[in-house]
Amino acid sequence: MADRAALAAFLRARREALQPEDVGLPRGRRRRTGGLRREEVAALCDMSVDYYSRLEQPRGPHPSEQMLTSMARGLRLSLEERDLLFQLAGHALPRRARRGDHVAPGTMRILDRLEDTPAQVMNHLGETLSQTRPAMALLGDQTAYTGLARSSHYRWFTDPAARLVHPASDHAEQSRLMVADLHSAYSRDGGDSGAAALVDALNRESPEFADLWRQRPVLGPYCASKRFVHPQVGTLELHCQTLIDPDHGQRLVVYTATPGTESHTNLRLLSLLPVS
Repeated sequence: MADRAALAAFLRARREALQPEDVGLPRGRRRRTGGLRREEVAALCDMSVDYYSRLEQPRGPHPSEQMLTSMARGLRLSLEERDLLFQLAGHALPRRARRGDHVAPGTMRILDRLEDTPAQVMNHLGETLSQTRPAMALLGDQTAYTGLARSSHYRWFTDPAARLVHPASDHAEQSRLMVADLHSAYSRDGGDSGAAALVDALNRESPEFADLWRQRPVLGPYCASKRFVHPQVGTLELHCQTLIDPDHGQRLVVYTATPGTESHTNLRLLSLLPVS
């Protein structure tokens, strides 16, 4: 059973402990007390202010596991704090999202400071967990997918639209890299894992994947440059810098362009585009 009073107290305590600088927000001269405002936390958690406020009062609805995961991310909770959040909300820990789906607070603090740069946090299955607005402008909202389609590896081999972001001449190499990355996850996680489920599905659904899987390709440099095609700013050649968090099985991917190039100019234009 949920402990609504304890849940409300926990949420208030975490909100008041967070400072604007912790989440990439300006402090402003009118802020007289420490901590974040309810409307700021609600925005970070992708929920309405009314919904979050009722949870703190406490008179809100019983939050789902998906909503709790969003709150844990928005409040920058550690894994231990997230476990407590689920317990207070009446959810058993075995039912919660995997550890690999929880973005570490330190990684989120870095991502918060990259608000003008395409950057995103991904897990070892190619699932995007959080994105900056420029990353959404470049790649679309990759956090909105469900099921196997959460994985960029799965979408690449099953959804032709997923390939539009790269020039056709780069597709073969991108396919090889996708398979190599998934092979690394499969080798580490074993046959009873999310990686294995992806491999089984792709072997059934994609002859291209099945052929590459048998070849056992090996990953190349993590920071190799990639070409992207954007419908509004054109082609961009970007360098992919990757910060790996082995404890969480995640990577922070940051896309940059060489200063003085056309891609650098187009990347700056990209950051000004609205995100649909």
